This record gives sequence, structure tokens and C-alpha cells, in this order.
Amino acid sequence: MSAVRSRRRGIGRPRQSTGIDARERLLDAALVLFAEHGAAGTTIAGIAAKAGVTAAMVHYYFRDRDHLLDAIAAERLLKTVSAVWAPVLETDDLVPMVRGLVQRILQATEVNPWLPSLWLREIVSEGGQLRDRLLKILPFEFVRHLVGTVASAQRRGTVDPRLEPRLMLLTVIGLTLLPLATIRLWQVVPIFEGVTRADVARHAEALLASALSAAPRRAPPS
Repeated sequence: MSAVRSRRRGIGRPRQSTGIDARERLLDAALVLFAEHGAAGTTIAGIAAKAGVTAAMVHYYFRDRDHLLDAIAAERLLKTVSAVWAPVLETDDLVPMVRGLVQRILQATEVNPWLPSLWLREIVSEGGQLRDRLLKILPFEFVRHLVGTVASAQRRGTVDPRLEPRLMLLTVIGLTLLPLATIRLWQVVPIFEGVTRADVARHAEALLASALSAAPRRAPPS
């Protein structure tokens, strides 16, 4: 009798919890669907079906939709953003800093193919249901360090003073996540045929490195 009892599931725990952790599967499913349809266009039932579990499992692990969104922001998006940006704090050498940042963004999108589309739908776009949740917990010291490094280089005269340091974050995102999020669109346009992820990375690195490596030369007096 005790052996039977020891095999019983905990009270209230859904039966569908074997194999890969169901909670992680639900987060994975939600991220894919949010990237494809947006959070507002994704139902709890759809997430459950994508994860191969019942809707009751979603409520068991996350209680309600708000708790699911909070978990995605804190456990997946924040983790990904921190992994990409944390190494920025390790150097004050601007060009290698930015090159490394671009490379890590591209690596993150390979591991998490949902990232570019999700970022545009839920963080950049007005009304994204993950935007406020993520902004409340983002460690902005990473961005502040990049901004401060650019500003310091400008004061030394090694970076074009016309650049706005506070816009560097948007510039990096615009050169990486934006083209990756729209890759299906521009790959069907003949002039863009054959452009790859590697091309996006090389292009972004080259533009940023050239903009940040030296101040413009002044024309000699006439």
C-alpha cells in the first residue's frame, strides 16, 4: 500500500509532467507563438496545444496569463538580454565592445530563433504586452556603460562628435534584430537574393566599427 502511495502524484499536480519539464515546454511554446502572432494574438489554449499539454497545465504552473508573461520576461528575455549585454562591462575599448555585442546578438538569435520577431512585436511595437514587464527589470548599467564609453571617446576626439551616444542601443538593434526579423520579406526581393545572416553580421560590424574608430578629418584650410 505504501509503495502505491509513493507513486501517487502530489495533490493538484497534473499528470502530464513526465519527460522534459512541462513548465519549460510551455515557456518555449509561448515564445514561438508570441513571435509568430504576438502575445495579444495567442491564447492559453494555443500555448498548451503547442507544448502538447492541457490548458490546465498552464494554469497549474503560471496561475494566469499575467504570471506567464511575467515568467517569460524574467526567465527568458532578461536572461537572453543579460547574456548578450553583460560582457560590455568588461572593456572600455569601444570597437571590440561593439563588435562583440553584434556577434553575441547574432549568436543569441541562432539559439533563440524567435528573438528578432518577438523583439519587434512585443518590445519595439506600441502595445506589446512584454514591453513594460521587461523594461522594469532590465539592467540598464550595460547600456549606460556603452553610452559612457562613446561619450568618453568623443571627448578624446577619437569618435565623431556628431554621433549621439544615447542612440547607440537603437543603432545596434536596428542593424541586427530588424533585418533578421524581416529576413523572410527581403529575401523574396530579387535585389536581396543570397543575403545571409553572416552578411547581416559583417555589415553591422563594419558600419559600427567605421563610425566609432576615428573622428572625421577636418578639411585643410583653403
